[in-house]
Amino acid sequence: MKRDRRHAEEEMKPTRITNGRLIDPANNRDEIADLWIANGKITTPQPDAEIHTIDATGLVVAPGLIDIHVHLREPGQSHKETIATATRAAAAGGFTSVVAMPNTSPSADSAATITWIKEKAAREACVNVFCTGALTKGIKGEELAPFGALFNAGVVALTDDGHCIQNHELMRRAVEYARMFGLPVMDHCQDYAVVGDGIMHEGEWSLRLGLPGWPRTGEELIVARNIMLAELCDSPIHCQHISSSGSVRLLREARARGIKISGEVCPHHIALTDASLAAFDSNFKMNPPLRAQEDIEAIIEGIADGTLTILCSDHAPHAAYEKEVEIDHAPFGITGLETEFATFHDILVHKRKAIPLPRLIALYTSEPAKLLNLDRGTLSVGAPADITLIDPTLEWTFDKNASASLSKNTPFHGHTWRGRAIRTVVAGETVWSLA
Repeated sequence: MKRDRRHAEEEMKPTRITNGRLIDPANNRDEIADLWIANGKITTPQPDAEIHTIDATGLVVAPGLIDIHVHLREPGQSHKETIATATRAAAAGGFTSVVAMPNTSPSADSAATITWIKEKAAREACVNVFCTGALTKGIKGEELAPFGALFNAGVVALTDDGHCIQNHELMRRAVEYARMFGLPVMDHCQDYAVVGDGIMHEGEWSLRLGLPGWPRTGEELIVARNIMLAELCDSPIHCQHISSSGSVRLLREARARGIKISGEVCPHHIALTDASLAAFDSNFKMNPPLRAQEDIEAIIEGIADGTLTILCSDHAPHAAYEKEVEIDHAPFGITGLETEFATFHDILVHKRKAIPLPRLIALYTSEPAKLLNLDRGTLSVGAPADITLIDPTLEWTFDKNASASLSKNTPFHGHTWRGRAIRTVVAGETVWSLA
């Protein structure tokens, strides 16, 4: 829902969100309490002011959700998605902040491109957009990008997402250089020599379908490399979209030794298996690929025991004509901003009871904010009034044709979940609501 004049007039007044279950992991709060907003910030009670009230009875009032892995596709790929459409999809999913990946056209490897994205976002985005910069020029893995210029342009992390630096010496220098600016490095973990032309998980189903396999080892080798470099350089490396049981084991052992290594999970890697490709539907083709049930079990265990600390979408929109080809030739990737929270809530909290709701919210708020040093993910007084209202009991079915995203390449069309964000507030203003 777009903001209308009524919402704008209401939200110029101080606002009280009342009767909700306020969950703020950054401050260890979980209680029925009122939340006050004024001038775009969380504030103390203002009993003498003219107040606009939002009744949150039966709802969860959480810090605005953050997705640290989103492909906005602009500049250069606006036939897939735009900053405007992607952020509308984010708002519809309950997200008040997204972190943009740099594999655009041109790549976000210069201050000029970062500035272009930020200025366009300021004009067109309905949620906060934070930028990452490329690790290497052109995301080619050959020559480091100008980290100093990217830092001055305001990037929050560095990554070649969609690609992976294969030269370990170059990766070491990237981590050391990033440390000078206090920037975390995020890495798409893929050993090209091992993966080859693989398009799905190497296992029973790749054999059955006669499709090239993408083995777990292709991820695990780079995860192990990153652990060693994080230890050597004493600087954080974040492993993106973990899909393998072996990767979870490696991360668990490294974190127990105090190494600055972390990992994230996407919803499709706990909701679907490689058997989903039996019909050769390219909407189930992603990188890293859907894996086996044993990998799902290991990932859920890793979320539950704190090995994996961040949840995200890897929202990767593609135009219909790009996906509607032979599966070998279709691009990797799916959309996910509107369905990710519901998928994780339904599986982790409702069905599997692997983690409680406050921990799920932490994985979307305080944990990503801590990794990227963002002033978000909290309901502390003085913080930006970015807030997500959630109905944890609402059952709903996703219709891709009603999606705010420009692309519709989702494996979750027609899926039903329990739990959904129903109102998204950015800087004190409602940018989307279900009603």
